Amino acid sequence: MTNSLILKICLVCLIIVNGSCSSNHNPQPKERKLIWSDEFNYSGLPDATKWSYDIGDTDGWGNNELEYYTHADTSNAVVRNGYLYITARKQKKETRDYTSARLITKGKGDWLYGRIEVKAKLPEGRGLWPAIWMLSTDWKYGGWPESGEIDIMENVGYNPDSVFASTHTKKFNHILGTQTTKGIEVKNLYRDFHVYAIEWNEKQIDFYIDATKYLTFKNTGKGWEEWPFDKRFHLLLNIAVGGNWGGKYGVDDSIFPQSMLVDYVRVYQ
Repeated sequence: MTNSLILKICLVCLIIVNGSCSSNHNPQPKERKLIWSDEFNYSGLPDATKWSYDIGDTDGWGNNELEYYTHADTSNAVVRNGYLYITARKQKKETRDYTSARLITKGKGDWLYGRIEVKAKLPEGRGLWPAIWMLSTDWKYGGWPESGEIDIMENVGYNPDSVFASTHTKKFNHILGTQTTKGIEVKNLYRDFHVYAIEWNEKQIDFYIDATKYLTFKNTGKGWEEWPFDKRFHLLLNIAVGGNWGGKYGVDDSIFPQSMLVDYVRVYQ
């Protein structure tokens, strides 16, 4: 065997060994798997295999809200031009003076852990309260707030340059004034689309706007009263009108109609 051939064989062996070591010591990060999505690449009512509706006024939904949430009404929830439009209107319905929509994935999209992200542009105006949030699907620990709430994004129209993220549990909630909440200032909030997301695992929930993480809620390990987030949750999208928070400074009736545009909803695990 010639010296040059021996050298080539040694070089090949060295590359194989180094490659193997590199693979063992520097594993590639695990890619997320898309498990549920709606890209809104269709027209008409929201996809009934993915979305249902909370309906009515239900005594203000616990927040003294002023809207009536309609069922499968394209004036309040419709897909067109690649977007979901959730629209609040100054419109009489039953005993209410406003209509809107509250879409839910319950029974059609329920998840334990993962990344949930929604790309949306928010409605503008005093008295509006758009939200992207999550509730327990099975209510294993009891009613609200025992089984938990995850607020991925909330905005109130009288505070036009900020969005807020929050968690609510039996021990930490806004009734007690102990909830974990943080706001972040956002430029061009009503003109631009932003990605609102959480990354949720057994240890913590991280809240994001675009690439910025601005809140973390940690599992202290002290039980479900603090961390009920070990059960399935589903997603809600809605615009409330008025309410304890959204209506703190009244409602400007000149703003209507106003829409939240949703470009996509994606869930990864």
